Amino acid sequence: MDKIRTTNYLLLIIVIPIVFYLLKILSFIFIPLVFSMFIALLFLPLMRFLKRRGVHKIISIFIIILIIFLGIKLGVELVKLSSKQIAENDSEFFLQAESKINDLVYEVESIFGIKNANPENTKLSRFLNKEAVFKNFGSTLSFISKTLTAVLMTVFFVVLWLAESINIENVLNKTILKKRHQSIRTFIKIENDLITFIKVKFLVSFLTGVFTGLACYLFDVSFPIFWGLFAFLINFVQMVGSFVTVILLSIFAFVELEPSSTLLFFIIAISGTQVLYGSILEPIFMGKSFSINVITVLVMLMFWGFIWGVAGLIMAIPITVFLKIIFEQFNSTRGLAKIISA
Repeated sequence: MDKIRTTNYLLLIIVIPIVFYLLKILSFIFIPLVFSMFIALLFLPLMRFLKRRGVHKIISIFIIILIIFLGIKLGVELVKLSSKQIAENDSEFFLQAESKINDLVYEVESIFGIKNANPENTKLSRFLNKEAVFKNFGSTLSFISKTLTAVLMTVFFVVLWLAESINIENVLNKTILKKRHQSIRTFIKIENDLITFIKVKFLVSFLTGVFTGLACYLFDVSFPIFWGLFAFLINFVQMVGSFVTVILLSIFAFVELEPSSTLLFFIIAISGTQVLYGSILEPIFMGKSFSINVITVLVMLMFWGFIWGVAGLIMAIPITVFLKIIFEQFNSTRGLAKIISA
């Protein structure tokens, strides 16, 4: 018996790295697959509602795909609008940034008694100019091409999930749980918890983006639409997103605003927005079922960020919630579920 147990542990040690290696190598498939699963779970209640109203499954799927494309279209229009703002004001901003950097360098030199032999080295225009942008045009096109491919694959997998060509409940029943009643109960918990998580995260991110953009507008910081959209998107990265928004926006505001009470109040406003929605309202809306240890959150962010990059950072917490629910179903892994929980 001990030999069998030892053999199983050795096999597990060998198999787990191989699985993670395959997840990394085949990320172009697994990222759209997992992401589409969360999207499909979000729209399953709507599918059931339309089914009760006698709407055919094909028409229901078409309606959901239309909603997704309208959401993507809205996002593209916001990006175009913010890009237009940036293009119209880039020269003015770069001049301001260059002036602030030169002043800052001069202050540092004065304090430490250092003299810059070549003032041209401090010019921002050497690093940020239209020629540099055009040099990176090829990599930008490659990024856009990969993003469009990922979006189309995600939509394709969403159709498969909604059409039940890929059935999560059956997958759980045949591969992990192997008990029909337990599979149904687990699937319902996964669906309810993840739908709640996604809805709350979307609402909190939306409100964070709106009030961040509003703060930029009220304090006369350029590109409020861009910063609102940025805050909305980066907020899907748990914990890290809030810090990134505050730090980048504070640096940006330092260029445009004089170092006075106005800049201080602006930083307080955007920090307060992140604290209010991310640290107070989000945990209240999530409830106790989403209690996840802070250390677990950080470890999962680093791990999935390493495996799948930005997409891994976004999906790290939903994947953790999914694993936590699965671990709770077995006596041998309930200890892991308790470690994950706060």
